[in-house]
Amino acid sequence: MATGKNIRTYFNGTWHDGDIPIMSAADHGAWLGSGVFDGARWFDGMSPDLDKHCDRVNRSAAALMVTPTVSTGDMVAIVQDGLKQFAGSEAIYIRPMYWGIDGGNTAIIPNADSTGFAICLEEIPMPAASASATLTRTRFRRPVLEDAVVDAKAGCLYPNNARMLAEAHSKGFANALVADAMGNVAETATANIFMVKDGEVFTPIANGTFLAGITRARHISNMRADGMTVHETVLTFDDFSGADEVFMSGNMAKVTPVTAFDDTQYQVGPVTRRVREMYWDWAASAA
Repeated sequence: MATGKNIRTYFNGTWHDGDIPIMSAADHGAWLGSGVFDGARWFDGMSPDLDKHCDRVNRSAAALMVTPTVSTGDMVAIVQDGLKQFAGSEAIYIRPMYWGIDGGNTAIIPNADSTGFAICLEEIPMPAASASATLTRTRFRRPVLEDAVVDAKAGCLYPNNARMLAEAHSKGFANALVADAMGNVAETATANIFMVKDGEVFTPIANGTFLAGITRARHISNMRADGMTVHETVLTFDDFSGADEVFMSGNMAKVTPVTAFDDTQYQVGPVTRRVREMYWDWAASAA
């Protein structure tokens, strides 16, 4: 699914121009869903936490019983080589991917000796600093490890997220605030979530029902280094209704202020603005 037009694809050991075919009809990933990916960003000449995203796609592959074949260091080097083909002013979405090619004796389990690998570099602009989102509830929930491979960033998880987003859009909202299996808040349909109350920051504790993101961890580290109090804890929908500020955290936009949750309205507050400022300052210092 190409979102942008300016695309470079690494496949079979070399870079190609455009959105090239990389998977065959009988590949395990095509008909049994054994595909994983990760997403990093390159913007303003920076690729924050690129190594962590490359490392996570290897862990995701192993969780889906697909054998990772490229080391984190080699993957970072391949990405950096591919980025040289861009002018430098673009914002690029960096998407390394694995999928199973052959099935084993039962066909259902991917064969450990055959793994597909590709990297897609796709020009997708960073959202404007003024961009925001609205949230609503959804009847769909995050699964648990006994139901789905929630410890991987796996493509097979995303149809459930699509249902969440479709329901939210049908109600006139941009995104959904999603519950875990116990009915507590987990994340949104596309990103991790934070709320602010009386100057302190709260985020749902990582309980195995959602990926506690790399950008989420970076925000927590930055906030604590800045002297903020950050709680990772169980949060309810009522907690979010009573919050002073709410913001989303994800790789695509890094920080997205939330201006409404159902009937509750929020201002884009000082903590949200400070978290965004700190992220860009950290990324520049780490470049």
